[in-house]
Amino acid sequence: MQRESTDKIQRVLGIYKKLISGNIVNKVEEANNYGVNERSIQRDIDDIRSFMESEVGRTGIINNVVYDRCCKGFRLEQLNSTELSNGEMLAVCKILLDSRALLKTEMIDILDKLVESCVSKKNRKEILDLIQNEKFHYVEPRHKTAFLDTMWKIGQAIRKSQYIEIDYEKPGNKEKIKRKLKPVAIMFSEYYFYLTAFISDEEARKNFDVINDSFPTIYRIDRIKEMKVLEEKFFIPYRSRFEEGEFRKRVQFMYGGKLRNVKFKYKGDDVDAILDRLPTAQVIDEGSDYYTIKAEVFGKGIDMWLKSQGDKVEVIG
Repeated sequence: MQRESTDKIQRVLGIYKKLISGNIVNKVEEANNYGVNERSIQRDIDDIRSFMESEVGRTGIINNVVYDRCCKGFRLEQLNSTELSNGEMLAVCKILLDSRALLKTEMIDILDKLVESCVSKKNRKEILDLIQNEKFHYVEPRHKTAFLDTMWKIGQAIRKSQYIEIDYEKPGNKEKIKRKLKPVAIMFSEYYFYLTAFISDEEARKNFDVINDSFPTIYRIDRIKEMKVLEEKFFIPYRSRFEEGEFRKRVQFMYGGKLRNVKFKYKGDDVDAILDRLPTAQVIDEGSDYYTIKAEVFGKGIDMWLKSQGDKVEVIG
């Protein structure tokens, strides 16, 4: 009995080694090699399958022994659970390229790492071929600022509820201002990453027409020239926590300000595009050639967007 057990262990390990080496396992050949019948080889393969299934939770890799009719034998089919499908990877690459949010060297480096780590070897060339032209012609943002390290430090300050001090370059006159802030979120919109934060400096708050603890101020991260994370921490009660998802639904072009209600008539062809652009929008009336829409929004960015729609939009209130 012990001899039979030893023989089975050696047989299973031999078949397992062949499979993980990428070889085809033929039942007839293996039965002849080991001096057993084909049923024994089938049981060995079933044991290997059970072992591989039990390992999925630990390794994250799905291994399956499948019968290949063309090769007339069993082979190992492996799927990494962290891999993306071809369609998923292509979508991610296209979104990143279209964002134009990073320097060209950073963008290409990230894309190459994503394809290398999230796509199976046999599919990598197809994905890279499909994005090669856009990679070559990629236009980086005009600010030409590397800010990923700064953004990560901001993220850590948000997570630990630490104050930050920044030297910020205002648009237009390039004036530099200093702010002490409670950082609450990092957001992306229209080619740029933004920090949303509450101003802590009471003196600075006096210069704002609209500011209170309900409305955060917004800063483009690439315009932060110097930043220091302070040891001092702030506290925001759970009931008053900033919810960037809800804020994002209501802000256009990252212009902050008071919460407003707008109502307008839309006379274009694609109302879905309007409802996607304004996630809080609702159609409250519909005629033969128009939709009446209302939405809840933050700040003045909505005014810019409404004007950009030309005669397709008539503002009611």
